[in-house]
Amino acid sequence: MAGAAHCSLQAKRLLLDPRFEGYKLSLEPLACYQLGLDAAVAEVHLRDDQYTLDHMRAFGMYNYLHLDSWYQDSVYYVDQFGRVMNLSVTLDSALQKPREVFRLPTDLTACDNRLCASMHFSSSTWVILSDGTGRLYLIKSGKRGSRASEKREIVFNEELGSPFIIAHSVSFVKSEAHSLAVLLLRVEKDELDTKGSGFHVTLEWVTIAERKEGDHRYEIIKRRILQGKSVPHYAAIEPSGDGLMIVSHKRFTFMQSESDKLEENDDANVSNEKKDPLYYWQQTEDDVTITVHLPQDITKDDIKVRFSPDNICVTLKNQIPLMEGNLYSSVDHESCTWIIREDKSLEISLIKKNEGCRWPELIIGDARGEFIMDPSQCSEIAESLMHLTSEVMNPNPEKENPPCNAQELEECDAFLEDGASLCRFDGDTLKVTHIINLGSNQYLFSVVVNPKEMPCFCLRHDVDALLWQPHSDQPENMWEHIATFNALGYVQASKQDKKFMACAPDYSYAALCECLRRVFIYRQPTPLATVLYNRKEGRQVGQVAKQLVATLEANDPILGFQATSERLFVLTTKTLFLIKVNSGN
Repeated sequence: MAGAAHCSLQAKRLLLDPRFEGYKLSLEPLACYQLGLDAAVAEVHLRDDQYTLDHMRAFGMYNYLHLDSWYQDSVYYVDQFGRVMNLSVTLDSALQKPREVFRLPTDLTACDNRLCASMHFSSSTWVILSDGTGRLYLIKSGKRGSRASEKREIVFNEELGSPFIIAHSVSFVKSEAHSLAVLLLRVEKDELDTKGSGFHVTLEWVTIAERKEGDHRYEIIKRRILQGKSVPHYAAIEPSGDGLMIVSHKRFTFMQSESDKLEENDDANVSNEKKDPLYYWQQTEDDVTITVHLPQDITKDDIKVRFSPDNICVTLKNQIPLMEGNLYSSVDHESCTWIIREDKSLEISLIKKNEGCRWPELIIGDARGEFIMDPSQCSEIAESLMHLTSEVMNPNPEKENPPCNAQELEECDAFLEDGASLCRFDGDTLKVTHIINLGSNQYLFSVVVNPKEMPCFCLRHDVDALLWQPHSDQPENMWEHIATFNALGYVQASKQDKKFMACAPDYSYAALCECLRRVFIYRQPTPLATVLYNRKEGRQVGQVAKQLVATLEANDPILGFQATSERLFVLTTKTLFLIKVNSGN
């Protein structure tokens, strides 16, 4: 993790509502439709040897209902006969029963250690499917929205080892060849783990590409394995197939081949030889000073220093740049200078554009330099932090805002894992390039807002739930805050029996369901048709957020839960429910 950039998530203040007053329970009826299934869902119960929390999270809490984000209101599931069943909704008044669109060639009941069948829609015409026995299918589906063009052709069908479930997949073109990248999740026995659960979690990153022979068949061109000690909350491949993002309680690392280990050892030996920093740097509130020791034969004419507002480049004798990269913050490049000192060192002066801003690093991602702090700066920082420490527990109990007391937290505010992190892995170097320590920002759920982008993830921030959209092609804005569900972080924590959470792709509502029957819907604030006053504050309330509750007429546990802009789809063992949340435009 040494070369990784430590980042943070920046919430947009305009999307936060500090005056949110809560959800008002609405008794308005919700239109609820139910469709009986011809055959029960192919539910797979945990075996006796699948007893850990990771097994429960990965397989026991699996969502058996799959939403096709490329087509509106289209969901899929696999039944006990190995049939992939689809329901596409156009009119609620003209609902038809789910129809068979594909049948798995293998007999699911013949495999004793199988997992649940899983699928992922890589594009509008490609589907990745697993039968739960360890076999992976790549299916060319044609346009799935039109029945006339819905021809399904298996172009790849291969056994990939022990059973797995599909976590994510993408379709892309690289080197003029169509490729698909797939993430496979396994929980495997770990004989070396004698103190822990005895299991570890693997994510296999498989790349499948079209063969050069032109026979429209596909083959595996790359297999990489990451290993960790907890099931990831979120794992997704970038649309270009160049990187991978994982949110997990315990970090994942790539399992290297022997050749990779030899190369890494060589790199480590080289790095150990070069212990001295390449450059030293200091800073004040106004400027940054860089010192670079030069070889004896270097003259002034051999040195080229190029300044730009956000970048610096230092070259000696027209060779590979000695220093080059993006600066932590902008500088006044026209005022920047450089000189050669008597001790044959190059001294560069950068004038900060944002005065008073303290830089944690000079060049983003460059760890070859050493920062030298002035003694006066050390005492200044220590003095500024003095108010945060004390020899007594509460030195000023009469203070208007007393320190936080963890004992005052309510039970629903506590959650198991407070050390989760978000890591971005590079597909070529197999190393972490970005890390975000999520701390107490509890992971809630993921949702596909735009199928051409990576899935969004929702995190708890204080009492709210914030939705984040990853942008792998925007290094300066890699994680964008796109929506807020007010107080949802607090509300969901009180639902002890919750099983699944979701939200509409247009952010109009969020929803969660319990293990049995009940579904809770939280609509975003909407303008009021009548005048309403807040009696406490004596002001008019312009909009109200509503909570709605739906109770399903079913005794079977909920196995699947998906949300679209108009409807909620809820799957039980023998029934598929549709709840109309919003009316179509």
